[in-house]
Amino acid sequence: MGKSESQMDIVEKSSRSGARRWSGAEIGLTVLVLLLSGAVAALLVLHTARESSFHKASVEAVCTTPGCVTAAARLIQNMDPDAEPCQNFYQYSCGGWLDRHVIPETSSRYSVFDILRDELEIIVKGVLESEQEEEQDRDAFQKAKRLYQSCMNESLIELRDSAPLLELVSRIGGWPVASADGDSSREEPWSLEDTLSTLTARYHKKALLDMFVWTDDHDSSRHIIYIDQPALGMPSRDYYFSDGNYKRVRDAYLQFMEGMAAMVRADRGLARNDSFVREETERVLQLETDIANATSPPEERHDVTLLYHKMALTEVQQKFTLNGFNWTRFMQGVLSGVNIDLLPQEEVVVYGGPYLQKLESILQAYPVSTVQNYLTWQLIIDRVGSLSRRFKEARANYRKALYGATVEEARWRDCVRYIQSNMENAVGALYVRESFAGESKRMVSGMISKIRQAFIETLDELHWMDQRSKEKAMEKAMAIKEQIGYPDYIIEKGNPKLDMEYAHLNFSELNYFENILENLRAGAQKSLKKLRERVDPELWIIGAAVVNAFYSPNRNQIVFPAGILQPPFFSQQQPQALNFGGIGMVIGHEITHGFDDNGRNFDRDGNMLDWWSNFSASHFKEQSRCMVHQYGNYTWRLAGGQNVSGISTLGENIADNGGVRQAYKAYLQWVQKEGEELRLPGLDLDHKQLFFLNFAQVWCGSYRPEYASQSIKTDSHSPLEYRVMGSLQNFGAFSEAFHCKQGSAMHPEEKCRVW
Repeated sequence: MGKSESQMDIVEKSSRSGARRWSGAEIGLTVLVLLLSGAVAALLVLHTARESSFHKASVEAVCTTPGCVTAAARLIQNMDPDAEPCQNFYQYSCGGWLDRHVIPETSSRYSVFDILRDELEIIVKGVLESEQEEEQDRDAFQKAKRLYQSCMNESLIELRDSAPLLELVSRIGGWPVASADGDSSREEPWSLEDTLSTLTARYHKKALLDMFVWTDDHDSSRHIIYIDQPALGMPSRDYYFSDGNYKRVRDAYLQFMEGMAAMVRADRGLARNDSFVREETERVLQLETDIANATSPPEERHDVTLLYHKMALTEVQQKFTLNGFNWTRFMQGVLSGVNIDLLPQEEVVVYGGPYLQKLESILQAYPVSTVQNYLTWQLIIDRVGSLSRRFKEARANYRKALYGATVEEARWRDCVRYIQSNMENAVGALYVRESFAGESKRMVSGMISKIRQAFIETLDELHWMDQRSKEKAMEKAMAIKEQIGYPDYIIEKGNPKLDMEYAHLNFSELNYFENILENLRAGAQKSLKKLRERVDPELWIIGAAVVNAFYSPNRNQIVFPAGILQPPFFSQQQPQALNFGGIGMVIGHEITHGFDDNGRNFDRDGNMLDWWSNFSASHFKEQSRCMVHQYGNYTWRLAGGQNVSGISTLGENIADNGGVRQAYKAYLQWVQKEGEELRLPGLDLDHKQLFFLNFAQVWCGSYRPEYASQSIKTDSHSPLEYRVMGSLQNFGAFSEAFHCKQGSAMHPEEKCRVW
């Protein structure tokens, strides 16, 4: 689990290489595409404007460049022209997209982000399977390819079957439910401290409790140990208690656990004993349910200033005895793998105090064998995807109940995603070299400057904030650091830093399962060894081949990986109205994260510090309550009519609202300086309207009901439709652009605004 950076949204995407010249024949083909799409007028417009595509003398002049024609075709295809924009702008913008796209049987959700991610993965697949001579001396690339090859070696994975899993179970002390009469056959007495330290340090698995090393919220230059409540086996607490789809998932989860235990028993040559397996797994599920009940729900963990409790390790031992649990033994066991000794008065930050207080009575209520069964199961459940097909088949019903997907992803996609997430800089370098136009970095940097300035100017419009707090906000906004595209060193041939990142890893093409275990250990060690290191402010928090954007409150830093710098978000060839409505909105979104309900607790240097006056802090909460109420009143039919959590999604909603407002302001300033842009062919929309159209189309997508039920409980973002509707209902400039009457659905009487 551990702490994570603030994310923009549903992640993922891919990129195309630099500008490409189109021939007249290609332009003609695109005109035909537009004609077939229903944009008949485009043919006449292109005919009359062909000789003067960049001439601005006429208001009706139309842009006929390949970039403009392509953008127009995309926008038109995605729209529903029969929908009324002032009643439902999401349907107006995305109705065509929703009609044309069916969620693949392998997926739980399908969106613009998912399509871009799928395209990016095709590019990554190509470079991982290539055998270019120039790569032979790049150790990082060779290791990434070797790991990929081991993942793709399905015949060997089938041949090895359960052997790697049985060895793993033996290595961690056994699995009582899969042993004779529940005996784990350990020679030494079982130790909870030692088992948890092994899971944490060797397998990067956080079960029962979560210990991790992260930047100290109160001192962004150093790292510190955190203790928190763990992630659960199922996605959220609701799956353990609620009815409907949650109960269906719960039943399938129990069947999955039973099936896995029975298979391991059989492979170890033990008698079937179905009643014993059922009793033991039901007891494990009851333990998990008690653990879930002890965890605090997201709504109660929203204020990081209330979560943070720094204390000496001795105080942790006194406050949270956990039925005789030795905290020093556990933590020293975790750190021994990176040769770090605990200090006599080691400081620890406890995030999960209420959970730890409840955990003691839970541990007292269950025998050691049940706790051991639970911990082993938590490790095993994550490894099923790397085993033979029969284990995946045992998981199929659970996966279908949880996601609604009926078919496993293509093997190569699973392998690409695994390499991406575990060797992100190596994959990022391969991707950037193959598909990223370097000029984009300069252009996006210029947009960041414009939107940052728009945010600062917007502060003058806020009557709820006093001057002292506005000045502090301006200082923080000016101090936000930016990372765009990729770190330079990953593509510098003479720079050994990339290869050094993976020097400690040795992969075999024959042992995918063991390669995964090595990655788990390396990941744990990479995190833990930072405890005595100073924070590196230049470190990238994400790889380049990612379709997403990020803000880090501890670093006061925004990051825009190469993967998101492509249409519909950004293109050097598409109108600036679309760029500002796309990547511009993303930039504004990430800047605003520095001032949302979480980010506002950190100062310009990334330290958790209250820089607000009482007046401004009080009014910030008042402004925020409006959005909590607004989004909390949205009901999501796909999730069984449940209401969106206005509290859990508040930070992202604030960022969405602020982001589109700042990007629009920056675009109008750009127009004032550079002049009106040419119109797009086939679209009777001005560029203010095109800004909002592209903003909305970024969020086109649909969900399966099973995933909607999960997302509404676990995602900090509102459903895609409400990200668009909520932001624009609050923005008067949208209503002006589309001439919406006050009182219409998109122009309500009451509007919410924080930034």
